[in-house]
Amino acid sequence: MENIKGPFKGIIKDIKGRRECYKQDWVSALCSGLRILAPTTYIFFASALPVIAFGEQLSRDTDGTLSTVETLASTAICGIIHSIFGGQPLLIVGVAEPTVIMYTYLYTFSKGRPELGKELFLAWTSWVCVWTALLLILLAIFNACTIITRFTRIAGELFGMLITVLFLQEAVKGVVSEFSIPKGENPKLEKYQFPWLYTNGLLAVIFSFGLLFTALKTRKARSWRYGTGWLRGFIADYGVPLMVLCWTALSYTVPGKVNSGVPRRLFCPLLWEPASLHHWTVIKDMGKVPIMYIFAAFIPALMIAGLYFFDHSVASQMAQQKEFNLKKPSAYHYDILLLGVMTLICGLLGLPPSNGVLPQSPMHTKSLSVLKRQLIRKKMVKSAKEGILQQASNSEIYGRMQAVFVEMDASPAPISVDKELKNLKEAVMKGDGGEDAKENFDPEKHIDAFLPVRVNEQRMSNLLQSFLVGLSMCVLPVIKMIPTSVLWGYFAYMAIDSLPGSQFWERMLLLFITPSRRYKVLEGVHASFVELVPFKSILIFTLFQFVYFLVCFGVTWIPIAGILFPLPFFLLISIRQHILPKLFQPEHLWELDAAEYEEFSGTPRRNLTKTLKENEPPDFGSEVTEDDFYDAEILDEMTTNRGELKLRTVSVKEERLYQVHPEENARTRWEQH
Repeated sequence: MENIKGPFKGIIKDIKGRRECYKQDWVSALCSGLRILAPTTYIFFASALPVIAFGEQLSRDTDGTLSTVETLASTAICGIIHSIFGGQPLLIVGVAEPTVIMYTYLYTFSKGRPELGKELFLAWTSWVCVWTALLLILLAIFNACTIITRFTRIAGELFGMLITVLFLQEAVKGVVSEFSIPKGENPKLEKYQFPWLYTNGLLAVIFSFGLLFTALKTRKARSWRYGTGWLRGFIADYGVPLMVLCWTALSYTVPGKVNSGVPRRLFCPLLWEPASLHHWTVIKDMGKVPIMYIFAAFIPALMIAGLYFFDHSVASQMAQQKEFNLKKPSAYHYDILLLGVMTLICGLLGLPPSNGVLPQSPMHTKSLSVLKRQLIRKKMVKSAKEGILQQASNSEIYGRMQAVFVEMDASPAPISVDKELKNLKEAVMKGDGGEDAKENFDPEKHIDAFLPVRVNEQRMSNLLQSFLVGLSMCVLPVIKMIPTSVLWGYFAYMAIDSLPGSQFWERMLLLFITPSRRYKVLEGVHASFVELVPFKSILIFTLFQFVYFLVCFGVTWIPIAGILFPLPFFLLISIRQHILPKLFQPEHLWELDAAEYEEFSGTPRRNLTKTLKENEPPDFGSEVTEDDFYDAEILDEMTTNRGELKLRTVSVKEERLYQVHPEENARTRWEQH
C-alpha cells in the first residue's frame, strides 16, 4: 500500500476511485440476473449462523442484557450501510468473536461498579463506542491504513489461533454447562433434577459432537467420490446449515416422556418483546453515566479501535487478494471512516458494533468468481491440441488460446490479458528453442494451473444477504428451536475448520514428526518453508510464536485487565521489525513470515504398475469430457479454509522429480538441516 501524506488524502483518493465505478457496481449485479442469488444465499448462511451463535454466547455472558436479536440487528444494519456506501462491497461485516469478548469484559467491569451496574451497562458501552468511532475516524483521516502491511503473517496467525482456542473454550464450557443448572434459574424445577440434568448433558454431548463431525464431513463434500458434481457442490456450500437443521430435527425425536426442557434450546427474547426493545432508546440513559466513567471509557475504546482497525483491514485485504484479479480499486481509508460511523450508530442504538469478518469476506469474493472456467478451459484446451496436431509453433499455439480467452471473457484491455496470461505464455514458450511443444507443454495441466480467476464485483449480493440477516429476526421463534448443544458443536466446528491453512498450526504439527518420517511431508503438497528453511530455524520460530500465543491467551484470563488482550498484538509489530531480524537470517524470516501462502507440489508417486491410461499415448484430438470439473472445486483447491489463496509451484529441488528412493534422499536432506 502506497504511503500517503496529508490528512484526508487517502479518503479523498478512495472516494474518487470508487465513485467512477459505483454505477457499474449495480449494473453488474443486474446483468447477472437470478444467478446472483446463489452467492447471496451461500454467504447469508455463512454469515448468519456465527452471528446467532455469538448472540447466544453474549446472552450468557451478559445475563441476557444482549442476545441474538442485537447481534442480528447490528449485522443487518451495518451490512446494509456498507453494501450501499462502502468502498469495497465484497467485504462482509458482522458481529465477531472479538466484539463478544470485549463486551463480556465491559459487562463484568460495569456490573462490579455500583455507579454503573447492569442498568447503565449499555449506556456506558455507548460511550465506549463514541470514543471508538472517534479514534477510527481519526485513523482514517491521518491515513493510518498505510501501516497495515506491518501486521505480517505472524500477527495474523497468532490472532487467528487465539480466536480458534477461544472458540474451543466456549464449546467446552457450553457442553459442561449442560450438566449444571443455569444461573438465575429455579433449582426446584423438574427439568433441573439430577436425572433430567444428566440426560440433558448426555444429549448435549451427542448433539454437539454429531454436529461437529457431520459439518466437517460436509465441508469436504466436493472431494467425495460419490454423487454428481452439482450435488457435491450443494452439500459443500450448504452442508453446515443443513446439519444444524438435521440435528435440530433429531432433537425433537426424543421420547415423549422426556421432560420438555430437555434438551435445552436457544434462549432469546422475540423482536417485539420488551426485553428486545429497551436498547433502542439507550441514548436517553447516556447522560446518567458519571463523568469519570465517560472518560474512563476511552481506555477500552482505544483497545477496540485498534482491534477493529486490524481486523477490518485484514478482512478487506483477504477479500481483495491480488490473485482474485479484481479490476476495481480498493478503499481502505474510506472503509475505516465508514466503520467509525457504523460503530457510532451501533453504540447509540445499544447494539454491539460490526466489523469486517473472516473467513466470510474472502468466501464472498470466491463465491462471486464468475469465470466460466469449465467452458473456457474446454475451448482453450481444444484449440491448443489442434495446434499441436497441426505442428504449429509455440507462439501460434499461445495465440490461439489467447484469442479464445479474449473472445469469451468480458473484453478487458489487451494489455490486461497479456499480463494475466503471462505465466501461461511462459509455459507454452518453453519449447521455442527448437523443442517440440508437445514435449514441453501439456494443455490440460498448464491451462488448469494458469487460467486466471474472474470475480463479479458488485454490491447486490452483500445488500441482499444483509436484508436476509435482518429478516432472520422475524423468524426468531424458529431459531429458538435450535438446541444450545448444537451451537456448542458449531463453535467447535468453527475452531477446527480454521486450522487447515494456518502455517503456525502446520509448523506445530511438524515438530511432532520424528526425523525418520519427515520425508513423508515432502511427498504431499507442503508449504515452501519446509524445504527452504532449516529445521532448527523452524523450531525456534515456532516455539517463539507458541510462547507468545500463551502470553496472549493468558491475558484473556485476567478478570478486568483482560480487555487489554489486543495490546500484545500491537507490540508484536515492533518485535517483528527490530528483534526477529536479529535472530533469523533474512531469507528464512521471509519464508516463515511470508505475505503469501506458497506451497510446493509433492514428490510424484510412481506406481510399479501404470494404469492403462498412463500407458496409452495422449490423444490430442479428443474432447475434454470430464463431468466433474467445476469452478468451485478448483477454487477450493486454490484456497485455505481462512480464504487465503495459495500459490502452488513445483519444488525448487528438481532432483525430487527423479528420485528412486525418496525415503533415503528426503531423510538425507532433512538431516542436513
